[in-house]
Amino acid sequence: QVHLIESGGGLVQAGGSLRLSCAGSGRPFSSLGMGWFRQALGKEREFVAAITWSGRSTFIADSVKGRFTISRDNAKNMAYLQMNSLKPGDTAVYYCAAGRSYGGSSSSEYDYWGQGTQVTVSS
Repeated sequence: QVHLIESGGGLVQAGGSLRLSCAGSGRPFSSLGMGWFRQALGKEREFVAAITWSGRSTFIADSVKGRFTISRDNAKNMAYLQMNSLKPGDTAVYYCAAGRSYGGSSSSEYDYWGQGTQVTVSS
């Protein structure tokens, strides 16, 4: 079992930056791929970014490519989502997830989920 807790969300003006953190506990963190998803009010959950178990490969959704980066620190059982040049359209609850070692883009590839952290971008 893996327990995930997100932090770092909040209110930011358009053009600003936030760094989300995901702290993992339980089974070894380093064997799992990590992903970030988001869900805006009234919309389906969507893939944002993923990183393989080793951190050597990352995958970024087209909608945030060039603005968001994903990283991890296995020694600390942490994953991060750096979000720059934020837009009002990025407003959503952001979820951290752990699952398949290759870090997929489908929510079905993840077994463990955090409770989410709200990100609100004002115009």
